Amino acid sequence: MAININDNDLPGLYQSANQSSIIEQKKYFNGIAWYLILLIVAALFAFFSDGEPEPILKIIATILFLATLSIMIWLRVSRPDDIWYNGRAVAESVKTRSWRWMMRAEPYIDCEKLEIMRKHFVNDLKTILKQNESLIGKLGTDASIEDPITEKMIEVRKLDLQERFNLYRRERITNQALWYTKKSKFNKKRAGFWFWTTVNLHAIAIILLLINIYQADIKLPVEVIAVAASSVLTWLQAKKHNELSSSYSLTAHEIILIKSETTIIENEEEFSEYIMNCENAFSREHTQWFARKNE
Repeated sequence: MAININDNDLPGLYQSANQSSIIEQKKYFNGIAWYLILLIVAALFAFFSDGEPEPILKIIATILFLATLSIMIWLRVSRPDDIWYNGRAVAESVKTRSWRWMMRAEPYIDCEKLEIMRKHFVNDLKTILKQNESLIGKLGTDASIEDPITEKMIEVRKLDLQERFNLYRRERITNQALWYTKKSKFNKKRAGFWFWTTVNLHAIAIILLLINIYQADIKLPVEVIAVAASSVLTWLQAKKHNELSSSYSLTAHEIILIKSETTIIENEEEFSEYIMNCENAFSREHTQWFARKNE
């Protein structure tokens, strides 16, 4: 019977860091989305208030601009994007360490006592957490109270060489390749959608300006359309769909090539080197992405 590995089979620290990262990522993008939406609505109220004797529309526009300012300050002070990235860094570090431990790869090669490798692994988890102290207070406690080395991890580590090799190719390499391929296609489609949206908004603004040239007495919301176009471009830059699509596609191809270069493993040393090459490929994309975020 084939063994399947999912997130619940990994250490509780992975699950906590992963969940924290997802929550903070949602906070970050929700904040940006509300900022841009309210900015467009505020510009719309400001447009309709022009020439109106009653101040109500101007007051609403002012309140909305204050709201966007508050959101901008909140994003700057709370920095959910930092927690998002740090949480992802911890989760991916724990994940790659877990797979190395299960596969008996460096630095968790076979020894006489499993307890020695258990302590080594737990100490590495402590080091990872210590290096990301900003996550303290953001991690959930439910998953963290579980044993860092699960029964499934021990079960996998006890498999023979060929069984571990087959499991790793199926559960780790193939799953990662499919994930990166799916994400690459998704981001490529989203990049195209938002690009053409901003192009169309710019085209509408140009048409309205041309109409104004010949009919100057008509009041047209050119500024509102311009704000909307800029907001869409800001959203596209925040989501980084183009960069992610290219990065994920490159990683997917690299993973497939690594998987194909070896079909037979003859000893533990070869297998350990194979695991290290694969895990380095998995972590390289994330490391580069994390570095780009801090540029």
